[in-house]
Amino acid sequence: APLRGLLTVLAVMAAVAAGGRALPQLSDDIPFRVNWPGSEFSLPATGVLYKEDNYIIMTTVDKEKYKCILPLIASGSEEEEKDYKGPTPGELLEPLFKQSSCSYRIESYWTYEVCHGKHIRQYHEEKETGQKINIQEYYLGNMMLKDPLLEPDEEEKENPKESAKEIPTKNIEGQMTPYYPVEMGNGTPCSLRQNLPRSSTVMYICHPEAKHEILSVAEVTTCEYEVVILTPLLCNHPKYRFRASPVNDIFCQSLPGSPLKPRNLEQLEKQQEMMKMPFRRVKEEEMHSTKEEKFSSIHKPLAVGSHQLLTVGTTHISKLTDDQLIKEFLSGSYCFHGGVGWWKYEFCYGKYVHQYHEDKESGKTSVVVGTWNKEEHMEWSRKNAARTYSLREDGTQTVRMVSHFYGNGDVCDLTDKPRQVTVKLKCKESDSPHAVTIYMLEPHSCQYILGVESPVICKILDTADEYGLLSVPS
Repeated sequence: APLRGLLTVLAVMAAVAAGGRALPQLSDDIPFRVNWPGSEFSLPATGVLYKEDNYIIMTTVDKEKYKCILPLIASGSEEEEKDYKGPTPGELLEPLFKQSSCSYRIESYWTYEVCHGKHIRQYHEEKETGQKINIQEYYLGNMMLKDPLLEPDEEEKENPKESAKEIPTKNIEGQMTPYYPVEMGNGTPCSLRQNLPRSSTVMYICHPEAKHEILSVAEVTTCEYEVVILTPLLCNHPKYRFRASPVNDIFCQSLPGSPLKPRNLEQLEKQQEMMKMPFRRVKEEEMHSTKEEKFSSIHKPLAVGSHQLLTVGTTHISKLTDDQLIKEFLSGSYCFHGGVGWWKYEFCYGKYVHQYHEDKESGKTSVVVGTWNKEEHMEWSRKNAARTYSLREDGTQTVRMVSHFYGNGDVCDLTDKPRQVTVKLKCKESDSPHAVTIYMLEPHSCQYILGVESPVICKILDTADEYGLLSVPS
């Protein structure tokens, strides 16, 4: 409670320090966290913005003094946003629409295809060796306007008041995130709505490391959908800027003669630790599940249709040569890491899938999502498709995706059963040959799907045997 009070006071002070403007209404939408970094400290260069002169001096009852540097939250960056004279969001997104590029997302049954400015398609392919491919598909929206980007912008230029209107936001992993909407209608007729055409709103949000991935597809009402796309193109516009942390950090540096952290606060934290001692679980894996429960209640996953989407992110994985990387990846000695948000993921082929969170103060929290057992996977593959195919233009087949079962993860509190995960490895071309995109779904409690997409995988998919097991290309 004392710490919460301190945060509330600092939140109020932050608004005062931001230039004497009217105080915004306090709400839990903008969480704060106080850090005590000491004097040797440099402000973060990414994420929430900071300025050296945006600080307040705090004095405790014991006359301890701290210089607290405040983040420039939404109210603090109004000047920059007001002075912005750069390209409109539509102009920033124009290259994506002119390239005729498409983004894909694999889920447990459906694959989603977003061809930017053209259409959104949901499809499922059934194919057997030597048989015809059956495709079940629906168009969730088609672009009816001649230019999906310029028309809204032209309206803004004609009516200056329109350009000042509030930018819509969506709750993404606990953060209210601004987005640029593109409406797409005229989809496949919907029998549940008197054959009205399906329609979608495509929400483009800024993420500096993204490659235009589909973060989520959700049916918000019958046959009406929301599709969220992560793109770096919007990030040059201050009103759409990426906020890396779900919490706004306040950095309080001790002034000469004061301890690193207030003594009363240190004593309070020690008392809280002592109170927890009798209830601590001894076994490490049980501690993990306790931590996981605590964190997941704060950082709730984002609901996507009937699934729980946990995270998605693209990283650049290695400077090794392709041959070296493939050998090390298939031996399990080189692991893929990915994810954006609270939880990150580590996938070691033929070994395990871990979910983890790293914190400077409390260290690393890790959950075993699944471990590899070849016999269990082979048993699983007898009832499930371990590999799926695409048909080349010349009529030959190529492996499109392989699926592997990893069971025996940490026991789940909700089900009292071990976690398990199906890893779906799919070829994904990219400008960077060593990029990897990883996303996690939770169709059922503690039963996961880990999507792993990379150009590295493109080079080994055709080596898949009947169980979907891969080998070094000959």
